[in-house]
Amino acid sequence: MRTNIEIDNELMQEALNLSDVKTKKDIINEALRNHVNWLKRKEMVSLFGKIRWEGNLLEMREMSYEKYGF
Repeated sequence: MRTNIEIDNELMQEALNLSDVKTKKDIINEALRNHVNWLKRKEMVSLFGKIRWEGNLLEMREMSYEKYGF
């Protein structure tokens, strides 16, 4: 999607200097991905204590060890 927005030049330059990303477009896309991931984690935290987990942790660990060696 093409759009025109005004972005703080100093903030953009700082983001470019601190990251491995080379273009403004890539900085914006990375920032959007990070923001979406943050919102998803925030939503998951709100579910803490509201969902009952059923399973056998020891069994899961044994399956993981057998399959992956750890």
